[in-house]
Amino acid sequence: MQDILELAKAQGGLVTTTQVVEAGIPRARISDLVRAGELNRLQRGVYCLADTWEDEFLATQLRFPKGVYSDDAALYLLGYTDRIPFKLSMTFPRSYRATKAREAGIEVRTCADDVLNLGLTILETPYGDQVRAYDLERTLCDMLRGRQNIDVQVLNPAMRQYVKSNSKNIQKLIEYASALGVERKIRNYLEVLL
Repeated sequence: MQDILELAKAQGGLVTTTQVVEAGIPRARISDLVRAGELNRLQRGVYCLADTWEDEFLATQLRFPKGVYSDDAALYLLGYTDRIPFKLSMTFPRSYRATKAREAGIEVRTCADDVLNLGLTILETPYGDQVRAYDLERTLCDMLRGRQNIDVQVLNPAMRQYVKSNSKNIQKLIEYASALGVERKIRNYLEVLL
């Protein structure tokens, strides 16, 4: 059981059933630790040390490792909105069966394999843990891609902040927009803001 606790300590206090089984430890030991009050169940298959604050971003990433934080969730992690997302948004490969992610309350997006890793980066959660997410340019494009109802109260301030930023990369934004099929929408935003 100590091995499970060590696994959890090594990754911000969280451990998954899959990691325990892969380490050759019987999964029944997790139940023993939960009964002993040393682990708490956060989500299906994800547990945290009893004295650890729950990092929902890391717990969800561990449960759905093929997902990449996108849209509102990525914008929040990037510091371009202070609105904590009501639902975490993740992008998965089109071939991924995301039924369990939807049931877990995740806003699921899918995309083609050729653009899945476009703008992929590692971001830090508010608890200091690292998760997979999209960079700012990809996130801004995704916010416009395939949406009927765009949340302008989140997108417009983020676009204004981006345009004023010294670290903006308009060339990269246009390249991403072209690859994702939203170049016209992005150019319309830039014409108004620049």
